[in-house]
Amino acid sequence: MRFLTTKFLLAAAIALGAAPAAANADPFMQDDLKWLETMAFAAHRTDYSGTFIYQYGNHVETSRITHVVDADGEHGRLESLDGQRREIIRNNGEVWCYMGDKKIKVEGHNHGREFPALLEDASLLSRINRNYRVSQAGEARVAGFHAHGILFLPRDDLRYAHKMWADSNSGLLLKAEVLDEHGNVVERYAFTQLTLDGKDIDRSWIVHEPQNDQAHSATAPEAQKDAESAAATSSGWHVDALPPGFVKVAEVRRAIHDRPTSAIQMVYSDGLAGISVFIEAADQDDDDETAGGLTSQGAIQVYSKVVDGHLVTVVGEVPPQTVIDVADSVRYAGK
Repeated sequence: MRFLTTKFLLAAAIALGAAPAAANADPFMQDDLKWLETMAFAAHRTDYSGTFIYQYGNHVETSRITHVVDADGEHGRLESLDGQRREIIRNNGEVWCYMGDKKIKVEGHNHGREFPALLEDASLLSRINRNYRVSQAGEARVAGFHAHGILFLPRDDLRYAHKMWADSNSGLLLKAEVLDEHGNVVERYAFTQLTLDGKDIDRSWIVHEPQNDQAHSATAPEAQKDAESAAATSSGWHVDALPPGFVKVAEVRRAIHDRPTSAIQMVYSDGLAGISVFIEAADQDDDDETAGGLTSQGAIQVYSKVVDGHLVTVVGEVPPQTVIDVADSVRYAGK
C-alpha cells in the first residue's frame, strides 16, 4: 500500500502562495480590507525574530523564526526547538529543509502559509468578507506587544472560525487561534518572545547556495534524489463539492521523493483557509477500506479514498465533514 505521507501533505499544502507587496501604515485606522492587507504584508515586509508555540489538544511544539528583508530579497529561517533537528531556510524562492542530518531542496514557488504568514495574498483577501463576518475583538498584550484582536466568524458550518491578534504598530500577526462551532480552541499559534526591526537579529545564516553543493553538504546525493518539484498542469480532474467561496489558486504535478510516480495537487482557498486535493495512481491493494481514512492534526484534516483507480487525498484547514465531502465529489472528467 502506498500513501502520500502526512508530513509531505502538510508541507505541500501550505507551500503554494503569492508574495505580497509593501505594507501600509496604521492598519486599524483603515477600512477592513486595507488593514487585512497590512496584516498579510507585515509577515513578508517586516524584520523580526522570535520564539512561538504551536498547540493543539495536549500537544505543544516550540519553534524559533527569523525573517529579514534586504536588498537581495526576502529570507526566512524556521527552527524546531523540540526533538530532532527540523529547520527550513528560505532565500526568496529557494527553500532548503533539514530533517536531522538529511537535507532536501524544495523546488518551485514556496512562499508558505505558516505562522505568522497565515493570511493569504492581497488578491484573495476580498473573499474573506464574503465568507466570514469580520469584527474587531478587543485588545491584548502578546509577547510584550500591544495587539488588536480580529474575529472571523464563518457564514456557514463548512469552515472554522478564526481569531487573530496583530501588533498595533507593524500589523505583524502575534497570536492566532482556530475555533470550532462551540468556540473551543482547535489550534493556537502565539509568540512568546519577539524582536521587531532590531539590529541584533542574527543574519549569519543568510547565504546563497552554490550551484554545486557537494562540497558544502555530505548529503548532497540524497538531497538531489529527494528534491520535490512542481510544474503547472491541467489534469482533467474536478472537484464538484467545494464549500462556497473556495476558488482554485493552483494546479500542479508534484514529484515526490522516494516515489516512482508523481501526484497532482489542486489548491483552493477562501482567502483564509486552504484545501489541497492530491491525486496519485493507486496500488493494487489500495481500496476504500484501507486508503487511509480520516486523520487530524489541529485544524488540519487529511482524508483519503480511492476514485477510478487513483488514491485521492484531501488536506484541508476545515472541519472533518468538509474534507470528506470534497473527497467524495472528486471525479475525472477528461482533459
